[in-house]
Amino acid sequence: MTRYLLLALLAFAGGAAATADVTLELDAAERDWLAGNRSVSICVDPDWLPFEMLNARGEHEGIAADLLRLVAQRAGLQLDIVATSDWGQSVAFSQAGRCQLLSFLNQTPVRDAWLIFTQPLFTDANVVIAREDHPYVADLSALEDVTVALPVGTFVEESVRRDFPRLRVISTDTDAQALALVNERKADLTVRSLTVAAYTIRREGWFNLKIAGQLTSLDNQFRIGVLKSEPVLRDILNKAIATITPGELNQIANRHAPIRVESGTDYRLVVQIVVVFSVMLLTSLFWIGRLRRLNEQLQVKSQTDPLTGLANRAALDRRFARALEQARRYSRPLSIVMLDIDHFKSINDEFGHQMGDRVLKEFADLLVSGLRGSDAVGRWGGEEFLLLCPETSSQQAAAFAERLCEQSRALSFSTGQTQTLSAGVAELNATDTVDSLLRRADAALYRAKHEGRDRVCCHAPDEQAS
Repeated sequence: MTRYLLLALLAFAGGAAATADVTLELDAAERDWLAGNRSVSICVDPDWLPFEMLNARGEHEGIAADLLRLVAQRAGLQLDIVATSDWGQSVAFSQAGRCQLLSFLNQTPVRDAWLIFTQPLFTDANVVIAREDHPYVADLSALEDVTVALPVGTFVEESVRRDFPRLRVISTDTDAQALALVNERKADLTVRSLTVAAYTIRREGWFNLKIAGQLTSLDNQFRIGVLKSEPVLRDILNKAIATITPGELNQIANRHAPIRVESGTDYRLVVQIVVVFSVMLLTSLFWIGRLRRLNEQLQVKSQTDPLTGLANRAALDRRFARALEQARRYSRPLSIVMLDIDHFKSINDEFGHQMGDRVLKEFADLLVSGLRGSDAVGRWGGEEFLLLCPETSSQQAAAFAERLCEQSRALSFSTGQTQTLSAGVAELNATDTVDSLLRRADAALYRAKHEGRDRVCCHAPDEQAS
């Protein structure tokens, strides 16, 4: 009876991943490759729980280890672990060609120099970790002279150094060291995987740390890195990865709180340990879920104008930068429209500020109702609004703005009066920055105001803003 109870508890703690036989549909080149290569060498992170580690016997353990074994089994391959002292040495060995595969990592421009990548094996959010007295972090780019502890050679370190140069990075060897520096007030923040952070905080008892923000732009898409000389191996691995089901992923992810039963074990103690662990796990998952929901709510509030419900200026800045980058990368048109409610001050003077707020909300609703699928709109400040129009020429954006002017004239505002608007349009040119494009749209808006309001003016792409 005790034996069956123990087996049931072990199953509750995670069980074994399903390993149903799967036959891959391989082409001739892939079958030939497998015929001559039944084992592949792989470098891993020896100290990165719960994702992976090398134990005292040199065995690969953790979420990544189990997923990689399942992929290798489906592909008909044997994994040969190349032992290293830390992740930095694993990366160096990979660069030197001493291992064909590099385990569980994000694809980055630096790594593209010597690796090709499989499809993602596992997705996990990166979160900002701070002490409990630290304010919510909506945007790392808004911070200056803040210290961030990050393990060397990681995707996040590379991304933070590139995208947030005003932050001061303190390098560490491991995730635990980065979290410890924050816990000891030797660093203000760290940015780490939610899974690793929750595991380490719980293991070390650092409950004065909290999730202070989430970086959706840096979400982890963990893949297998393959040497560029092995494209056929990458294709085989992709076919094996495609066979893994969500149920198998969840089973492996939930497994990693190992309980080892040796001869002479007090089974009552084992049962007590499992029950206590289960309560701790459920409690931790509850609080992590609650923190994530609260953080998501705070993040939405930090990016939303409270009066109109539109994106605020900080959120627009980020969307604008991304839209401009994509337009440049793919050589696509991008136009912006700066909108201003005509004679808005007279509304406040005649009807009061509450009526002015009502008109702003009505105008915001008008803009949202007229948006196309790829457009974005936000309140730029006061009675000014900004429209981002990807895949749109200045002529198309001007026609769109004209329709908004017509709709504004026809709308029944709470003032009982007709409210008009003026619009300035500018299209991205080859030399534009975010600031120069905004200046040109603003110059066009100024001209529309100067020429009598209730109209749309365009700023030519080669025309300089005064």
